Amino acid sequence: MKAIFITGGASGIGRAVAILFAARGWRVGLADIDATGLSATAAMLPADRTSTHILDVRDMTAWEEALAAFTATTGGKLDVLFNNAGIGQGGPFGNIDRAALDRVIDINFRGVSYGARAAYPYLKATAGSCLLNTASASAIYGSPGLSLYSATKFAVRGLTEALDGEWAADGIRVRDLMPAFIDTAILDAGIAGTNHTARDAVIAGGYEFTPVETVAQAAWDAVHGDRLHTVIGKTGHRLAFAARWMPGRLRRMMRAGALGRG
Repeated sequence: MKAIFITGGASGIGRAVAILFAARGWRVGLADIDATGLSATAAMLPADRTSTHILDVRDMTAWEEALAAFTATTGGKLDVLFNNAGIGQGGPFGNIDRAALDRVIDINFRGVSYGARAAYPYLKATAGSCLLNTASASAIYGSPGLSLYSATKFAVRGLTEALDGEWAADGIRVRDLMPAFIDTAILDAGIAGTNHTARDAVIAGGYEFTPVETVAQAAWDAVHGDRLHTVIGKTGHRLAFAARWMPGRLRRMMRAGALGRG
């Protein structure tokens, strides 16, 4: 039986991925800091193939303990680490306070880096394993109004590309997801310096929301395919096209009106 360990498993993309992989016969390890959400997700999955782990991804020791506990139930196997936990941060960069800045960087990048490092021995020991990271369409082109979030997701993209090359010799496939606007709680994050949320900005901009189930299928396809970056959502695909073929125009558009300002 194959095994996947999912961070951010208490809700949103993590929950949707857990449901899909469990339905296809996988053992699932759910990790999050939200104990209530973890229990709710676990209740949707087969009890005999599911475990929950309270995990702050900023804590390397907690990572090591959680992965050791999970792999104790799998015979040491880790077919997939889904490095998915992350938080949003919108608004002008100059309005972000130090505590918020540190938290976004620590969760969105330090946490992903810790996860990759802690999981490496297990992935290396498992034939055909995969590290799957959640990046963002904001890692296609720097997003004004989402500058800090965008920067951390660029870092995740860079780590994915580097490890894809570095870990190929170990038989580990490395992939990332680059979703645009997904209908999850991350969009409820407040925009610094305003009374609005990221969700409000998406609606005001006329952008579409992509269901979490679409992302879950994309995660399945990424794990089983050869695509390094999987862009998800119409907005993400439009951004990728513009970044490749119309970079000058895209730059002018970004400078003219930034998502999340106001």
